[in-house]
Amino acid sequence: MPYSSETFTDRIRQQTHAVLDPIASALHRLGVHPDTITWAGLGLVGIASLVIAQGQFQWGALLLLGGLPLDALDGAIARKISQRSRFGAVLDSALDRYADGFIFAALSYHFAAQSRLDLLVIAQLALLGSFAVSYLRARAESVGVEAKIGLFTRLERTIVILTMLFIPDLLDWGILILALGTNFTAAQRLWHVYQTLKDKGM
Repeated sequence: MPYSSETFTDRIRQQTHAVLDPIASALHRLGVHPDTITWAGLGLVGIASLVIAQGQFQWGALLLLGGLPLDALDGAIARKISQRSRFGAVLDSALDRYADGFIFAALSYHFAAQSRLDLLVIAQLALLGSFAVSYLRARAESVGVEAKIGLFTRLERTIVILTMLFIPDLLDWGILILALGTNFTAAQRLWHVYQTLKDKGM
């Protein structure tokens, strides 16, 4: 069964262009480099993660929510200068992985401090799943297969994370959903790559 190459994230980005483009234009005129925005976004996630680790989930969620526009602005500014460097793309992807790691490390620290080793293990499974989802897309592209498909792309993961942080009573369920959803998505992408290469006789 063929998969659509357009993800929920792609659709959201298309709908937010009208809002982001004027901001990106203003930052471009001020000489702000896209990579600067990328680093600033990681810095904000790092601060939010420290807050989350202390159990201040709602404050951490607010910081993460405030940093979401930065995650899209770097690409918008790059489009304004009509150049998205290969290094910039690699940097953006690498720092996204660090951001994922910061958030799950913060949650793991909190669970360990609360002696919730069950949730600590589940948080680690969610982290592994998140990394696998991203890795499989990159590895698939290296063999000529587009693998953006899946139930839990980065935007869906972000929505679940923000929801469970804003409503701490949902934390247990949220981390379980993330663990199941990310690893299921990794399996979806692996199967998609297998079927695509098989159809191509590779």
